[in-house]
Amino acid sequence: MDINNDLWELSRIIFSYPAIDNHAHAFLREEHRDAFPFEGLVSEAQGDGPLQDATHTLACFRATTQLAKLFALSPNVDWAAIKAFRGRTPYERLCQMCMEPTNIQCILLDDGLGGESADKLHEYKWHDRFTHSPTKRIVRVEVVAEEIMKRVMDTQIANNGVTPNTMFKAFADMFISALKEYAADPEVAGFKSIVCYRTGLDVSVTSDVSVLERATMTAILVYVAKRQLRLADKPLNDFIVNTTMRIAGECGKPVQFHTGLGDNDITLALSSPAHLQPLIKAYPNTKIVLLHSSYPYTKEAGYLTAVYENVFLDFGEVFPFVSPDGQRQVLRQVLELAPTNKIMWSTDGHFWPESYYLGTLQARQALFEVLESSIRKWELTLPQAIGIVKRAFFENANRVYNLGLEPRVIPT
Repeated sequence: MDINNDLWELSRIIFSYPAIDNHAHAFLREEHRDAFPFEGLVSEAQGDGPLQDATHTLACFRATTQLAKLFALSPNVDWAAIKAFRGRTPYERLCQMCMEPTNIQCILLDDGLGGESADKLHEYKWHDRFTHSPTKRIVRVEVVAEEIMKRVMDTQIANNGVTPNTMFKAFADMFISALKEYAADPEVAGFKSIVCYRTGLDVSVTSDVSVLERATMTAILVYVAKRQLRLADKPLNDFIVNTTMRIAGECGKPVQFHTGLGDNDITLALSSPAHLQPLIKAYPNTKIVLLHSSYPYTKEAGYLTAVYENVFLDFGEVFPFVSPDGQRQVLRQVLELAPTNKIMWSTDGHFWPESYYLGTLQARQALFEVLESSIRKWELTLPQAIGIVKRAFFENANRVYNLGLEPRVIPT
């Protein structure tokens, strides 16, 4: 047995096998390509100071080197040179340069990102130009709930008939109806909750209608005062999550949860997936996907994935936000306990095509390095390692989201 031949074959498969990106976001439109600071490519930080600090991280240094190679620039260029190159490159060409090497076959796209800037982003079907299989939607349920709540509030305000009980009932009925409609839509692969950002992952599985009605009244008072609505009241947010879990389970659609790594709007202590344990138990027939490697709570996520049949673990977003050593450590923690038929990869690509490129390249590199080490230690055989690769990049997501795809393998 020649271990070098085995490692060459493993490398060939890892860097060429088609992938399903099970969690990503839309590209910016060309006219809005510079709408957000490009430093957001390598950091979740917010504000000029923290974003400038991000350019001094190992993650940014590595991204600079890898993008310089992609753009055929000198290997010693700095971050400013990368920004200058992309700024003078035609947008269509830039997108193609970044997407062609990824071999992403299908994107599952959360099109609820952007808020008031959503019109600056492409709609989900636009991304089909970069893939061999059609892009599918992931519906962000808090966005749906806010849109419905606004309509209900505006109607009651216009009719001078604001009553919390009728308002909550109207909202609940319309929200349930909307979720069922989305669940029946073949374009929708699943749902996503950002309750982690709003009130934390310690979601209660019980509710009190009177408490929900009072929370609704509080929400409308804020809405009348500010003419803006952001649902961040725990009883209402917990209701949204529980309703989604119930309907998703009935219809066989997975529910993704943002866990761990995020911007400073998150309460870090409430972003551990361990808080979801009561919810996981309450809805055993609903498939739950823990997003973003749950970093820095990856061990907890791996444990939940190992002991609950309905829990799956996404290893994304750490590419390119975390240092190379950190990425390898995250993958090792994912593989410590999690069954390899329950892990899935994503880019968490958003806004900039470079996020898809780096999210793909770095994930493939990290997985190769982790599996290579295990093969060299005689802990894995080549067939076992290849099975992990195919499951993580394609087969698991294909099964969990009921996509019915066949991998489009390009001969190498």
